[in-house]
Amino acid sequence: MEKEENDSTKNPTIPEGPTDSHVLSKIELDEKGLSQKAGDTAETTDLGWNKPLEHIEEPLIAGIPNEDLWMLIRRFDKHVYNVKAVPDAPPQNLDLTRTDDDEFTPDKLRATLERFYTSVFVALASFVKHIARLRSWKETRRTAVFCSVYCLAWLLDIIAPIFFAVLIALVMYPPCRAILFPPAPIALVDKDTGGVQKPKAGVLGSEDSITGAPERFKGEAAEQEASNLVASVASVAVGSAVGKHDQDVAEGAPSEENIPDAMDVVANAADAKSASIGKVPSESHDKTRQPMKESVMEVASMGMQLISDMTDTFEKLANALSATPPFHPWVPRLRLLSVLLPVCLASNSVTSYALTKGVGFFAGFAFFGDPVIMRGLTFLTQNYPGWHKLLHFEKGVPTNAQLTLTLLRIGEANAAPLPPPSTSLEKPPSRPASINYEELELGASTKEIEEAASAEKRNAPEHTNTPEHTSTAANTSHRSTLVSGIVTFFRGSTATGVEGKRGVDRMRATIGSRHAKNKVGVLRSKGKTTSTIGPVKFDARYKGKRGVAIIDSMSEPPVLYFTTESPQDDDLQMQNQKKGSVLFHIPITDIQHLKKLGGLGWKGKLVVGWAMGSKEVVDGLRIVGKDPTQSFQLTAMGARNQLFNRLIAMDGQVWVSY
Repeated sequence: MEKEENDSTKNPTIPEGPTDSHVLSKIELDEKGLSQKAGDTAETTDLGWNKPLEHIEEPLIAGIPNEDLWMLIRRFDKHVYNVKAVPDAPPQNLDLTRTDDDEFTPDKLRATLERFYTSVFVALASFVKHIARLRSWKETRRTAVFCSVYCLAWLLDIIAPIFFAVLIALVMYPPCRAILFPPAPIALVDKDTGGVQKPKAGVLGSEDSITGAPERFKGEAAEQEASNLVASVASVAVGSAVGKHDQDVAEGAPSEENIPDAMDVVANAADAKSASIGKVPSESHDKTRQPMKESVMEVASMGMQLISDMTDTFEKLANALSATPPFHPWVPRLRLLSVLLPVCLASNSVTSYALTKGVGFFAGFAFFGDPVIMRGLTFLTQNYPGWHKLLHFEKGVPTNAQLTLTLLRIGEANAAPLPPPSTSLEKPPSRPASINYEELELGASTKEIEEAASAEKRNAPEHTNTPEHTSTAANTSHRSTLVSGIVTFFRGSTATGVEGKRGVDRMRATIGSRHAKNKVGVLRSKGKTTSTIGPVKFDARYKGKRGVAIIDSMSEPPVLYFTTESPQDDDLQMQNQKKGSVLFHIPITDIQHLKKLGGLGWKGKLVVGWAMGSKEVVDGLRIVGKDPTQSFQLTAMGARNQLFNRLIAMDGQVWVSY
C-alpha cells in the first residue's frame, strides 16, 4: 500500500537528469520552435543542414531568434574544444564548468581574450557611451529628468535608496530598461561629446560593434574586432621584444626598407637582435630567462583564469536579467531582488557615521587580521570542501556556453539537431544596417544620423607630377619590386617544400607510419566544402583512410562508428554495413573525453597560411571512451565542430571544460 502511494505521488511529466541543463532540454513548453516540434522519434530529422539557413524563417528554438542562436553556436565552436565527463554534477547544477587546473596555452589565452571582448568589453563600451549621452545634455528632456531626481534625492538625503530602487526596477521590470536607457548603435555615439559621430569603419553596418563594420551574420563584426585586437596587441608585444624603432637606428636608414618587418619574426627574435649588436644571446648565458619565462607563464595563467571568471560572471548576470527559454525568467531575478531589497531598506536607515565606522573596521580587519582569516579559511576547507562554491547566487544561471549546450540538447532530445551557423568567405556589403533612424534618441536630426550612418565617399588622392615626386615614386616602386620578388621566391620555395613533405607523408602512410597517416588529407583548397556535413554522416579520415563517421541513433544505445564505405541514407545502421568496412565503433554513452585537434601544429599553420594562400588546414577530433583502449582520432574533418556539438549534447554525460 505504501509503495502504491509513493508511486502515485510521482509526476511522470517531469523529466530527470543529472543537471538542470539535461532536465530543461526535455521539458514540454507551450510555445515550440521548429526543432521542438520534430518530436522524440529515434530517427533523426534534418532541419536543413545542407541548405541555406536564411530560408529558415520559423525559429528553431522558441524564444530565441535564429540569428542569435547561430551567433551563440559560432562562438561556442571557437571557445569550447576540450571536454571531459565527470561522475557528479557541480554545485551550480549546470555542467560545462571550467576546471580549477585549467591548462594554459597561447591559443586558449587568445580565445579567452576574444570572449572577454565580445561579452564584456563591448557592453562596457556601450555603457560608457550612454553615460556620455546623459552628461552631454543633447537629449535634454531625459537628462533633465535624471538631474531633477538626483537633486531631489540629494536634498532629502536619499541618494542611496533611490539608486538601489532604480536597480530593483531595472531587474524586475525589463521594459523600463529601454525607457530609462534607450538603445543606440555603439559606433554611432561619440564617447567624448555624447553626440553623433561617423563610425570608424566608415559606415554603420552593425549595431553591436565598436567600429560599426559591416557583417553578414549577427555578431560577426564584434568577433572580427576581437580577433584583430588580440593580433594587434601581440604584434606590439613582439615589436617591443625585438626593439622595433630602436633609438640606435638612424631615421631613414637605407637598409631598413628592404628588410622584413621584425614584428613578423616570432622565433628567437630577441636573441637575433642581441647577436646582431655583439651581445651574447640570452638563451645560452642568461640564467634569468627560464625563471622569468616561468613567472610570466604563471602570471599569464592566473590572468587568463581571472578574465575567464569575470566573463563568466558577466554572462551569467546578463542571462539572469534576460533569460532565454527554457531557463526560468523569474527565479534569477528574484534572487537578485533578495539581495538588493534589504540593502535598499538598510541604506535608508544607516547613518553616514555608521557607514564610515563600518568601512573602517572591515578595512582594518582585512589588513591586520591575516592570521585569523587564514585559520578560518583552513578550517572551512578541511571540514567543508568546496564551501566557497556554495556561496554562489548564480545557481542555475548559465554562461553563454552552458546556454548553448542546453539549446543543442533540446535539438537532440527531439531528434532534430540544430543546423550549424552559416559561413561565407564573401566580403560583407558596405551599406548601412537596416535601422529605424527616426526612433533613435541621440539629440540630433534624422538627416544628421542618416549622414553619419551612410557609407562615406572616398575621393581618389591627387597625384603631383613633379620631378621630385616622379623620382621618389620610381625609387619606391623599384624597391617594392625587389622586395616583392624576394618574398615571392621564398614563398614559392616554401610551398614546394610543403608539397614535397605531403608527398613523403603519403608514402610513409602507405607503409604504416601512424603520424603520417594522421596528416593525410589535412590540406584542402579554400572554400571547398565537404560533401557530407551531417546531421548523421560526416566525412573524415581514420588512420589515413577516407570514410564517413556516422551516428547510428536507431541502435540502443546510439553508436558512433566509422566506415570506409559511404552507405545510403536509408540504411545507416551499423549492423547493416559491409563486413570489414567498419573500422571502429563506440556507444555515445561511453564517450568520456572529446578534444578538438589541429590538423597541423601552429608553426605548420603559419607556413601554410603564408606560403599556400589557396590552401587551408582541416582539423580533427579525438574521441576517448571509458576503456583507455577506446581512443579514436578522426582527421581531415571539415565538419569537426558539428560532430563535436552532436556528441557533447546527445547523452547524459556531465562535462567539464579544459
